[in-house]
Formats: sequence, C-alpha cells, structure tokens
Amino acid sequence: MNSAATKEMRNEVKKYVDIADDKVVKMFYAMMEAEQEDDWWDKLPKKVQAEIDEALTDLDKGNGIPHETVMKKYSKWFTK
Repeated sequence: MNSAATKEMRNEVKKYVDIADDKVVKMFYAMMEAEQEDDWWDKLPKKVQAEIDEALTDLDKGNGIPHETVMKKYSKWFTK
C-alpha cells in the first residue's frame, strides 16, 4: 500500500475515533493489544516454519492441487 493510500486511511480512521462509542474504543484497544503480543509464527518450531516456507514456495511455483479439484474429489466427505 502506498503512502497516499495509507494517509487517506489514517484520516478515515481518525474520523471514527473522534466519534467512537465505547464498543469502538474497545475494538481499537483490542487491536492495539494484539499487535503488541508475540507473533504466533515465532512460537512455531523452526522445523515447522521451514516446512511451511517450503510448501508456500512450492505453491508459488505452481506445484499443488487447485482447491476446486480437491473439492470435487472429496466433496462427499463434506456432506452431512
């Protein structure tokens, strides 16, 4: 996102903060607290992080099974 778009979003958020009710204030506070917490990624074992990175790299290269194909093949598993 470019800085102009970020600035525009910041201005929009400021409008809402100025008129925020308690519910909105609590939502903003919760988001700010969540940002300060440790990232769950950092809590994963390094081996798991490496495996996920490898899988994402494979997907970026086009290796993988499209969602539609999987859903067709296994749709019977998802019915009641």
